[in-house]
Amino acid sequence: MSGAVRVRRLSAAEVEAYVEPLVDILIDCVEGGAAVSFMSPLARHKAIAFWQRAADGVARGERVLLIAEDLDGRVVGTVQLITAFPENQPHRADVSKMLVRRDARRQGVAASLLAAVEDVAREAAKSVLVLDTATGSDAERLYERAGWQRVGEVPDCGYTPDGQLCGTTFFHKRLSSGEVQTEFTQ
Repeated sequence: MSGAVRVRRLSAAEVEAYVEPLVDILIDCVEGGAAVSFMSPLARHKAIAFWQRAADGVARGERVLLIAEDLDGRVVGTVQLITAFPENQPHRADVSKMLVRRDARRQGVAASLLAAVEDVAREAAKSVLVLDTATGSDAERLYERAGWQRVGEVPDCGYTPDGQLCGTTFFHKRLSSGEVQTEFTQ
C-alpha cells in the first residue's frame, strides 16, 4: 500500500459523515493495544462521542482532521492537528490521535499522514509542533525517522487499554516555512 493512499482534510460536515469509519479505526487501535486515551473494551458510544467532539473542534477552527483512504476509498488512518492555543503561542500546534488500522500498518500510511499534517501546519503558519506517544511504541521510531526530536519521557504517565501503566514520550519538530512537500486534497 505504500504510496497507495490518498490523504485529505475533512470539513466539519465531512467528519460527521465519516464518524462510522473513524469509530471503527479508533476501536481497532484500542483493541490492538494503542494507548490513545481510551480503555478496552471501548464502547462504541464513547468512540462516537469522541469523533463528534472532534467535528465540533473542526467547525470552531480549533483543529484540522485528516484521513488516509486506500485505493478502494476505505478510511485506513487519521491524524489531527490541534491549532487552538493562547495568543502567546500562535506559531504552535499539537499533532494528535495518529491512528492507523492494524491491517494497514507498515505500508506507509502513518508516514503519509505525518507528512501531510506537517504540510497543513506549514500552511497555517505553524513552526513548532508537539506530540506525545506511548514509550516503546512503533510510533516512536516513525517520529524519529521523520526528523522529530525526542524531548523526554514521563514514566507511568498513562495506562494502556488493558490497564497497564505506561510511559509517555514527548517529541517536537520545528518546521521551515518552505514549500509544501506532500500533496493532499482539501
